[in-house]
Amino acid sequence: MSAAAFTVVVMNFALIGSLPRVFFEKGGRLNLRWWLTALPFFTAFAATVISFAGVNTWLAPRLWRHGAIETAGVALATASVGFIMLTLGTHRRPVALWHQDDDAPRHLVMHGAYARVRHPFYSAFLLALAGAFLASAQPMALAAAAYGFVALNVTAAREERRLASSELGAAYRAYMARTGRFLPRPRRAVGVPDIPATEERA
Repeated sequence: MSAAAFTVVVMNFALIGSLPRVFFEKGGRLNLRWWLTALPFFTAFAATVISFAGVNTWLAPRLWRHGAIETAGVALATASVGFIMLTLGTHRRPVALWHQDDDAPRHLVMHGAYARVRHPFYSAFLLALAGAFLASAQPMALAAAAYGFVALNVTAAREERRLASSELGAAYRAYMARTGRFLPRPRRAVGVPDIPATEERA
């Protein structure tokens, strides 16, 4: 793994690791659910360090020999950073950490990064995990990416159930019908009413 690739991937994980402290609402507890969701990021980071240290991988090493796949990993990590920054710029106030049993939704954000995707932070996190795997070619990074996809799906589904059953539920269910969870829907759903793109409710 090249020094340039290592630097980009590590900076991506450093940005993700800083979010609970610098962006999310104060008072959130790093409970077991949070640690289980965070586990793949620690694992992928460890895989990145192992790869940079020169430990060989058994995952199709010939594919990585010329660096094209490592470059793709760097591109995904860079896209992850960009998507995180876009999502941060969308919010007017910090958001809940979401792993708390007493979290209650207080507003909806449906503009900016959220206009087509319901969980842009998680989309960026999945890009980071995929980028770390491609850049490092480590089996543990592949396992981290697979586990991370499952963990973030579970967390996203839990958030969506909570929002859909809240006082904001009608608006949120309409929003769900026209957006994708991690990727934009290929086309706008027929018959789904538009919701103002700038709506953010306190």
